[in-house]
Amino acid sequence: MMSAEFPTALILILGALGVPLLSGRVRSAYLLALPTLAFAHLLTLSTGEYSQLEFLGNTLIVMRVDRLSLAFGYIFTIAALLNVIYSFHVEDTVQHVASLAYSGSALGAVFAGDLMTLFIYWELTAVTSALLIWARRTERSERAAMRYLVVQFGSGMLLMAGAVMHLQATGSIRFDLLGLDTAGGWLIFLAFGVKCAFPLLHNWLQDAYPEATETGTVWLSAYTTKLAVYALARGYPGTEILIWIGALMTAFPIFYAVIENDLRRVLAYSLNNQLGFMVVGIGVGTELALNGTVAHAFSHILYKALLFMSMGAVLFRAGTVNGSQLGGLYKSMPWTAGFCMVGAASISAFPLFSGFVSKALILSAVAAEGHLVTWLVLLFASAGVFHHSGIKIPFFAFFAHDSGIRCAEAPRNMLIAMGLTAALCIGIGVYPQALYSLLPHAISFAPYTAAHVVAQLQLLLFSALAFAVLMRTGVYPPELRAVNLDADWFYRRPGRVLVRACAAGLSRSLLALGAAAQDGRVQLLHWILRWHGPEGPLARTITTGTMALWISALLAAYLVLYYL
Repeated sequence: MMSAEFPTALILILGALGVPLLSGRVRSAYLLALPTLAFAHLLTLSTGEYSQLEFLGNTLIVMRVDRLSLAFGYIFTIAALLNVIYSFHVEDTVQHVASLAYSGSALGAVFAGDLMTLFIYWELTAVTSALLIWARRTERSERAAMRYLVVQFGSGMLLMAGAVMHLQATGSIRFDLLGLDTAGGWLIFLAFGVKCAFPLLHNWLQDAYPEATETGTVWLSAYTTKLAVYALARGYPGTEILIWIGALMTAFPIFYAVIENDLRRVLAYSLNNQLGFMVVGIGVGTELALNGTVAHAFSHILYKALLFMSMGAVLFRAGTVNGSQLGGLYKSMPWTAGFCMVGAASISAFPLFSGFVSKALILSAVAAEGHLVTWLVLLFASAGVFHHSGIKIPFFAFFAHDSGIRCAEAPRNMLIAMGLTAALCIGIGVYPQALYSLLPHAISFAPYTAAHVVAQLQLLLFSALAFAVLMRTGVYPPELRAVNLDADWFYRRPGRVLVRACAAGLSRSLLALGAAAQDGRVQLLHWILRWHGPEGPLARTITTGTMALWISALLAAYLVLYYL
């Protein structure tokens, strides 16, 4: 058994390098063994700081193990195991290598005890995750991957600049409570916010995730944004501005998700909505709220993966995930439809499903601290997420008008992965203490009180009633093949014009510079010909007496200047 000094992340990162050497069932067994070994390694760890290195006078802590990092480590390795099973049918070696290295990089960042180690893994997650978008090998996916890389590298540069400024201000690069007292703290906060998809910084998520492969999107949903949630929970607990940022994150995606046609993009907006609950919990900062954030991140990785898995299976078999082109697929894909409904019930926080027992912690913490407005916003957001993810996704994919699409059920490995994920969603909902025992702070919380259950069922009932009334009256927005404009329009469209204008200006400047250089070259040639040409004064034959006269004059001038 490996010691705690060996970074768990390297099991996945270095293990990924061996994937191209294998094929067939041997490769499948190898892929399955890597996250299993990583999870087993985590079970052997005890709290402490391991694998410390000295670098430029600073101590790098590669493995900082505590209850917060372990909770995220457990779910990251569980997600890797489920996603590996879901991806067994994929023959693209690039995707297998990138996905394992991506999950390993996220795992390494979770256990990083200093900002330098965090930065290295932070950038590695950007590169490896972009490969999963590029791997679809379409023009749209390649462009989305490039935009995604620009945003993620921008986040990394902010993190590095903030770390340097934090080191200058405090003399330390430890990754602990950072706060907003220094300029470096603000830059790091912004770096985390970009990766967490804060409002106005969020569009990379909706732009990139739906363009990845059917398996790549499942991997993406588990790590990038949840790594940012972990980083905020580690560095900025109790930062009040996060309460308002999180509340806004929960609310605004609902309106976009309602009118969106691409069902994977609907889930991307829904992901943004669920991140808002976690950010609110970090902003509240109490032990109950932080426990709620970690619990909700744990649950969210599972049920969001399950929803993306079901839509990935639909894309794989039907060739589309546009709501306007789907419907009636329950006849061809009944198991996928059933698993999708489990994910929908979990994200909607139905009692006996995982979302209920994790979201209840956050709502209770917000109410206990007297944040009435935020609590009301979260209630509205809870109704909204049931509306667009709990109802819209399964309804338009499987139960709306019959589109006439007849296809095979999802591959067996996809069904097994969805079945295991669904079992975890139900198991956590039925027995929440298994999840609560992993949380960073001791907890004594009973989610299944009459007040919690009745209030949540009322909320879900009225949300379902609203959906039914809107559908029956024809008020509900129809599923149309259209592009919805979001906040990225304000920098992508003017940005394109600006880039073109700058390119045109640069081109004109280069042409002018070239013309000026050509004129200068011509004038230089004329000057040379004038003085050194056949008729030039320097080409004439000079007599010895004339040369002696010039030398005498120069020597006299030198002596005068020297003595002066």
